[in-house]
Amino acid sequence: MLDKLQAESAGWRRERGDPSLSEVHGSIAVPKKSGIWRFFAFMGPGYLVATGYMDPGNWATSLAGGSRFGYGLLVVALLSNMIAILLQALCSRLGVASGRDLAQACRDAFPRPVGFVLWLLAEAAICATDLAEVIGTAIGLNLLFGIPLEIGVVVTALDVFLILWLQNLGFRFVEALVVALLAVIAACFGIQIALADPDWGAVIRGFAPTTEIVSNPDMLYLALGILGATVMPHNLYLHSAIVQTRRHDGTTQGKREAIRLATWDSTLALMFALTINASILILAASTFHAGGTGEVADLGKAHELLNPLLGSAMAPTLFAIALLCCGINSTVTATIAGQAVMEGFLNIRLAPWLRRLITRAIAIVPAAAVTIAYGERGAGSLLIFSQVILSLQLPFAIVPLIMFTADKRKMGTFVAPIWQTVLAVLAAALIISLNMKLIFDFITGA
Repeated sequence: MLDKLQAESAGWRRERGDPSLSEVHGSIAVPKKSGIWRFFAFMGPGYLVATGYMDPGNWATSLAGGSRFGYGLLVVALLSNMIAILLQALCSRLGVASGRDLAQACRDAFPRPVGFVLWLLAEAAICATDLAEVIGTAIGLNLLFGIPLEIGVVVTALDVFLILWLQNLGFRFVEALVVALLAVIAACFGIQIALADPDWGAVIRGFAPTTEIVSNPDMLYLALGILGATVMPHNLYLHSAIVQTRRHDGTTQGKREAIRLATWDSTLALMFALTINASILILAASTFHAGGTGEVADLGKAHELLNPLLGSAMAPTLFAIALLCCGINSTVTATIAGQAVMEGFLNIRLAPWLRRLITRAIAIVPAAAVTIAYGERGAGSLLIFSQVILSLQLPFAIVPLIMFTADKRKMGTFVAPIWQTVLAVLAAALIISLNMKLIFDFITGA
């Protein structure tokens, strides 16, 4: 009863329950002395979050945008990344200061019917994310090893055993795998960009905004796909949970430093993610758009065209390796996000393998149906559509996040600065406005 009264006085409807991701909560010790090793102790969660910003769904939207509109959508990738940095900073603040991840905060702050609806929307976002990973990983397996897409889709369900094994070793091993695969992806794209030799003047101009993005419905659709693929809803739940894996000083000063270092970690990781996202779009623009091949949203077609257009047999192989690494990385982070969402909203704790198989089964059915019926072209279209679904779901994660971090009763001395809240509100307003424009264009047949 006392805990409930304390929760209500702090602005929460319910008292805080079990810690987020309890099996790894506070499992990574932070050195007491300040210095470079203290900063390194906080590095890791940001790179798990960054993985979601370069998943196979992001590849499809970036390839389609670059091949069709050249470098014109680079500004969307930049803007999306800046919004992501801002929102992930708020996630760090919420997780460290309140001791709740975003899902738990929604459960403890809103009436149960509202929390239930938000949970359904969050699950829909994770299923859309998982759908992209299933298709992307299956295509990667097909391109590298010739495994049929239908079989590859089923094989991706087995990744649950890899994740369970890594979690048993310790959360640092999960982070190490993610960082290692990110390094492979960066190397693959670095070589491909060098082979493509893009027009760097046009690349720089691509980061300048243009009104065509809003006035052209097709361009807006791809822009929203890039936005949804970059500022992914499940990453907000993920980051606010895994930032709590660090066992730091629980004093006011200790929490303040933890927020600062966690924010630096996510900011640096997301700047790295921007280079990968921009590389995908630049590769598509300099290879497919410049080569006059038209829109290429199909990952398999992109792989097929790279060799004749770049004149190197190595380019397609590097493309397939990077795609497979992205798929594996994304499955790791989506698993953890799915666990945080279900446990946080419903306070139901399932075995990780069971939770993973449930979400994978939901994603495998449509992925298998589309790949069997339409092949790679249908899978590519489904990838882009899944990213637009993510964009439409974004406000239902962003608005609660802003509400919580701007509430002094809930956050105390760790309430977000006014400038940060204002920028986050503007970002949310932009996303909601673009979504409404897309819906209006769809209804009117534009």
